[in-house]
Amino acid sequence: MGFPGTWMTESESVVYRVVPKCACSTIGQIMYFSDHGQFFDGDIHDSTTGLHKWSQEASQPLIEKNVKKHKSYAFTCVRNPYTRILSSFFDKICGIQRNGKRYRGNLVPLLVQKYGIEVGGDDGKQDFDQIKSFRRFLLFARDTIRWKKPMEPDIHWSAMSGHVSTFIVNGGRYDHIFFTEHFNEGMQVVLDHIKTPHKVNLKKIPKFNESEGHGPKRLHPVEDYFDDLSRHLVWEIYKRDFQLFKYDFDNPGNKFPLGEIDLDEVHAKLGE
Repeated sequence: MGFPGTWMTESESVVYRVVPKCACSTIGQIMYFSDHGQFFDGDIHDSTTGLHKWSQEASQPLIEKNVKKHKSYAFTCVRNPYTRILSSFFDKICGIQRNGKRYRGNLVPLLVQKYGIEVGGDDGKQDFDQIKSFRRFLLFARDTIRWKKPMEPDIHWSAMSGHVSTFIVNGGRYDHIFFTEHFNEGMQVVLDHIKTPHKVNLKKIPKFNESEGHGPKRLHPVEDYFDDLSRHLVWEIYKRDFQLFKYDFDNPGNKFPLGEIDLDEVHAKLGE
């Protein structure tokens, strides 16, 4: 199995387990900058040099050796499940992707046909009932996660605990897990624990939101998208995320965590 979704600086100063839709573009660029003194020109997900990634064959033995011996500080970052699934909907389902096409080719036509979802027309810019369409998307997301139908679950809406756990199950251990909602404080903890070839000043780092502008703007407060049925589905999909990462299930309008993450609990529950 190895360590899918794991990135490491070339200097091996730090190891990061990517969790999609949780500030991964910004984190990747910070790691790249900390080694090279400049940002990657483009989306960091497209880089094939300058950063070790498990998806690059040559990087795998280096990452595996490092993680299994816990040679470097290892971390990841999580996000409120309500805002994460909403972000996935507007970016991946309603949005036009970097290549000028719809995400995953025939996925959106399938959703339109089977679930009656609207996405704002061919360019994603026309008006549509965002709340109704999102709730139908949530049914689809649940179907993919629960029954793997009509397709396997996508990394952008599969549970964070699933991403986080592969690192633990295969022999890794996290030194820190922080919240997207408290990004600067959490990332600063990481930087305070590592030595990098180039110093990183978080106050001067731009936010690299690669999904911004892909899709329509969210027109309503977060809580308006989640009625009783939607919240039931969210609990079914993300129960572990709420519990382990201390987010507020009862109030979709509160994006902030209710407490600190217990790393020992995360390792115990996700290492089974």
